[in-house]
Amino acid sequence: MKINIGKYAFDSKEQAQTKIKGLGVETDENGNEYPTHKHTIVELGHIVKEQGEYDADGNETKAAVLSDKYHVNALFKGLDDHPYGWKSYAIDIDDEGTHSFLGLSYTSLKF
Repeated sequence: MKINIGKYAFDSKEQAQTKIKGLGVETDENGNEYPTHKHTIVELGHIVKEQGEYDADGNETKAAVLSDKYHVNALFKGLDDHPYGWKSYAIDIDDEGTHSFLGLSYTSLKF
């Protein structure tokens, strides 16, 4: 089965979760949602762009800088391109990034 990895930067957590639900979700008898798609989705959230700094006592001396975008990594199975509505949020980086799927290479498997 063909595998591709995508990295995405959405405008908000809510927008990302709407896109994820659009891949296919059902609800069980207890009201819990579960995916009906075969993809693996990881919500990274607002990633750190610049590390914070701390003194010897652990007090923050410089706040970390977070991305204003909500980041999601996805391992898609059986797709030739990004799912509908996802491509415009795709980001392309030159390295593996901060997250990987079981050691799979993003740079080798990206769309």
